[in-house]
Amino acid sequence: MLEDRSCLVPRDFTRESNNWSACMNYSLDMIEVQHGKRPLENNQEDEVVQRKLPKLSDARDGEEVVLASPDDQAGDQRHDEDTSSLIPSIGRDNSVSSLIHCSRSDYGAIASLNRSFRSLIRSGELYRLRRQQGVVEHWVYFSCHLRQWEAFDPIRRRWMHLPSMNFNECFVFSDKESLAVGTELLVFGKEILSHVIYRYSILTNSWSSGMEMNAPRCLFGSASSGEIAILAGGCDSQGNILSSAELYNSETGTWKTLPSMNKRRKMCSAVFMDNKFYVIGGIGGTESSNALLTCGEEYDLKTEKWTEISSMSPVRARGDMPATSEAPPLVAVVNNDLYAADYADMEVRKYDKQNKIWATIGRLPERAASMNGWGLAFRACGDRLIVIGGPRTMGEGHIEVNSWVPSEGPPQWNLLGRKRSGSFVYNCAVMGC
Repeated sequence: MLEDRSCLVPRDFTRESNNWSACMNYSLDMIEVQHGKRPLENNQEDEVVQRKLPKLSDARDGEEVVLASPDDQAGDQRHDEDTSSLIPSIGRDNSVSSLIHCSRSDYGAIASLNRSFRSLIRSGELYRLRRQQGVVEHWVYFSCHLRQWEAFDPIRRRWMHLPSMNFNECFVFSDKESLAVGTELLVFGKEILSHVIYRYSILTNSWSSGMEMNAPRCLFGSASSGEIAILAGGCDSQGNILSSAELYNSETGTWKTLPSMNKRRKMCSAVFMDNKFYVIGGIGGTESSNALLTCGEEYDLKTEKWTEISSMSPVRARGDMPATSEAPPLVAVVNNDLYAADYADMEVRKYDKQNKIWATIGRLPERAASMNGWGLAFRACGDRLIVIGGPRTMGEGHIEVNSWVPSEGPPQWNLLGRKRSGSFVYNCAVMGC
């Protein structure tokens, strides 16, 4: 997910929020004492992870956490007592203000305190207020297995398992796209007779299905900004390449059909930049052509018009390699600057918007392996770029999360996390909320 907001949490959140977290942890402990419950002891943490979401600040770096279900978070009768003021000693408004500045890693534990806290967390009110005040944390969601999704918190460097999706075998083996928007992770795939969308909500920590676009599609380009996302191009159920586009609003759960692009295109990429939506590269063109496209298109949300931009795709000539064998352009936007990952030359490029050219500015992480770009995730994560991938050896290997902050100078990659994995990254999305 590519956000165009510059007031972000990842680099400064830990330092600035220590006082807030300390205040909230003290308040939570006081509430538990008032309910006749002692604060958690260190040697109880392993057991609590399986029953309900603990305060992740108490976990060790690199520890994997199993996210609890909403029913598990409900707690016992003591936690169901209703206190409309949330934290009685400071009142509801101050309670909400404090919770806005807490890490969302702690929201699961906070929701388990009582019915009022749980209702506040699950209503989405906190995330709306966070967005209004520019308080944003970015988590990376990815899938390296057909049936499982995981999350990575780059601030606390935690790996978390999401609940398993309840889907059929046809969906498991279909091509899938993913997108994070608002407080939702959307996974697009195909069942036997139709396209289907599965939605994971961080408010309930659960999956649901049944959403439908106005024009179902696959192999499209997509990007999100806050609570909205735009999907453009792709293929319909008969394999026809599309020029149509749709806007999704995660607050209302509704789809809106947008004007069509100038060109049909599939296997394209998309970003938000300068408050506009861009579709880059892909395969398509005219009705009778399936050419590799080097142009991009800009959609102005105010005028609702598309403008074609020549030479916007960072693709290179690949000889006799079929166009469909290469992954869609690996592009991401940080601070309204567009970057691309060249998997073949292991280089990072930056787009000059004024001259409409790409320039090489540095190298990708040396251990970022891929197959023609497939299996390598290149995403914006707040004020940093992240690369997710890793080396493969005889069916085994590792997944690594590397990050670089462009505002600090030429690419210098910092390893945030590493874990064993026997597969590539199939899908990846970044949620900022």
